[in-house]
Formats: sequence, C-alpha cells, structure tokens
Amino acid sequence: MKISDLAARSGISAHTLRYYDKTGLFSASRRSDKNYRIYSQDDLITAKFIKRSKECGFSLAETSALLAIKHNKDQHVCAEAKQITVTKITEIEQQIAKLKQMQNTLQQLEYFCCGGQESAEFCSIISALEQE
Repeated sequence: MKISDLAARSGISAHTLRYYDKTGLFSASRRSDKNYRIYSQDDLITAKFIKRSKECGFSLAETSALLAIKHNKDQHVCAEAKQITVTKITEIEQQIAKLKQMQNTLQQLEYFCCGGQESAEFCSIISALEQE
C-alpha cells in the first residue's frame, strides 16, 4: 500500500510516517522502482503499535525500545517491557503532582484576588508574581 493508504488506515499522518522513517523508528518494507515507499500489512500493524504507544505517552525512544522487544520477542523478556512502563508511570505521577501543585498555587492566587475593576496597581495576582 502507498503511504496515503497507510496513513488513512493507521490514523497517522503521512508527514508523521515520513518523520518516523527519517528518524529510523519505522520504515516501509520495500521501495518501488521509482523509490516510493511500499507498505505491507505488517507495516500497518507496526504503525498502529506506534500510535497506541504514543497514545499511552511513551516517547519515541521508549516506543523504539518497545518495538525492538516486539520484533525480537524470543530475545527479550517481559520484564523489559514492564520496566519501560513502570518508568513511564513514575514520570506521569511526577507530572501529575507538579500539575496539582500548580493548580493549588493558581487557586490561591485566584482566591485572594478581588477581580474588580480597580487599577491593577493593587492586584494581588500581579503582586504575588512580582515577588522573588
């Protein structure tokens, strides 16, 4: 299939598929005589795998590591995929904690602001952000 067909069937844009090819994450099974990319059913399965990995929040490097495990299952153990996933969970938990802290800070700023039509010279939000 052509790249446009793969894009439609995988839900990944042709531009992104070309980027994945350029970075070495994913490439066409073969090329035509005119050097056009030709994709197979296995390529479609791999593209969908990449899309699901990205939807889970895995980086391109993590996705690449998961693909290496997928393509050589007999040379890897389940613990490798689990470790990548556990690491991602930890990163997400840290991001959530940071976002909650930001939310609390913003809620405090919002709570103490009168929100009136007075001059911003006395705005508690601006004053708080000006402090070092």
